[in-house]
Amino acid sequence: MSLPIVTGIGLSVIVLVALVLLLVFNELVYRRLGLKGEFTRKFAHLCATLTTIIFPYLFDDHWYVLALAIVFFVLLYGSRNRAYLKSIHDVPRLSSGSYLLPPAIYLTFLAAHLLEDRFFFILPILVLAICDPVAGILGINLQQYNRRIRIFGHKLHKTWLGSGAFFVSCLLISVVGLYFRNMQLDLELLGIAVLVAATGTVVEMLSCKGVDNLLIPMSVLAVLLLTL
Repeated sequence: MSLPIVTGIGLSVIVLVALVLLLVFNELVYRRLGLKGEFTRKFAHLCATLTTIIFPYLFDDHWYVLALAIVFFVLLYGSRNRAYLKSIHDVPRLSSGSYLLPPAIYLTFLAAHLLEDRFFFILPILVLAICDPVAGILGINLQQYNRRIRIFGHKLHKTWLGSGAFFVSCLLISVVGLYFRNMQLDLELLGIAVLVAATGTVVEMLSCKGVDNLLIPMSVLAVLLLTL
């Protein structure tokens, strides 16, 4: 049964307000405590992305999610060179990750909506929400015994510790998610979890300038489409 339009709009407004308040809180923490932009950026990424996990339970139409995605894309893209939302943009590298996040969430939601399976939204977004910040924080801030990855003599921007953390966290999330989806865990599902983790890790490792925010959920979604 479809949501009444008024109810859908009301839920969209509530989500919008909640996410704006999260950004305001994040900005206040950044300014008052003087934290590095890397930390406040990852915190906002984690909290905002996890919040969207409830979208399949709130919205039965992708248009509401599209409207939210457009609002936050405009907000984040428009603030990149301005004095506000420094807690998001104050990083020592060129990155489009912040304003690629809303399109990534919408496209993943749209695919799951068309497939009529919430799992195709929930698992990719969980991986994006948790594994990417874990990899970023560990890879950037733990320098001892950590080295940048080399492939055929070319040094990547990603580190062994960061990519390793991504793989392990992604594998754990995938195993738990597949178990609860099927209420069992056999070798086939374990193989799917390993494939999801390996694919997500490679995509994150090879991505640059923040495009991993878009490519990670898309790659996880592709693996699920091919294997489930």
